Amino acid sequence: MQSDQNFILNMKRIRVNLSFFIIGIFLASCTCSVNSKSSITTKVRTETVLFEDDFSKPLDEAIWKVEMDKQGNSSVDIEGGKMVMDTKGGVTVWLNKKLNGNVEITYKRKVVMADGENDRLSDLNQFWMATDPENENLFTRNGKFKEYDALSMYYVGFGGNENSTTRFREYQGDGERELIFELNDGEHLLTPNHWYDIKIKVEDGWVGFWVDGELFFEYKDKTPLQEGYFGFRQVWSHQEIDDFKIVEISESIQEN
Repeated sequence: MQSDQNFILNMKRIRVNLSFFIIGIFLASCTCSVNSKSSITTKVRTETVLFEDDFSKPLDEAIWKVEMDKQGNSSVDIEGGKMVMDTKGGVTVWLNKKLNGNVEITYKRKVVMADGENDRLSDLNQFWMATDPENENLFTRNGKFKEYDALSMYYVGFGGNENSTTRFREYQGDGERELIFELNDGEHLLTPNHWYDIKIKVEDGWVGFWVDGELFFEYKDKTPLQEGYFGFRQVWSHQEIDDFKIVEISESIQEN
């Protein structure tokens, strides 16, 4: 009688264990099925060339808008595969292409110091994301620096004030030129006849300015400028520019 009871008890245990085993297999199969249907999302960054110019062709005045203070011995032209700005007074050379969103701008630039009348080590300057709040047509000035005070834009004056300051400003569009950063040490001032690699980036309200791979300035703008024009700027100087390029930065989500 006792042995029969033990036998029945063992059989019940086997049935219970077998039930747990079957349930485990079922749950595992469900988990595998769910995992096989799940996907992984990744963020893909894309850079698309919007514009580039190696200055191998004559200056296209429909593309490059020159605003120059008409003083003697001043010119902007293409020479030897370079854009050459050789001016006694102020000059801005605008790219006639309105930029929007996230962009990266790169170019090479040199301040020429030889025996020329306009050879002066100063003012390797640039405007970007520039607009005129009062006029849809930006290209209405004559190269004098004060004429640009009312614009809305970012500005870096590299080696300004007789190569004594390097400044980053945001022009507010109402005459205020807010000084964001300033560098005065020799490592952040100009060297004669040196080809600088310049990079400017605007991305999701963040603005960066690099020289020869070094980040000179970075700024997170609470009210970022999201569109506008780029322009080369100088005052009484002789400079050369090459390998100009603008790329658009975009991101997309991909499922794997």
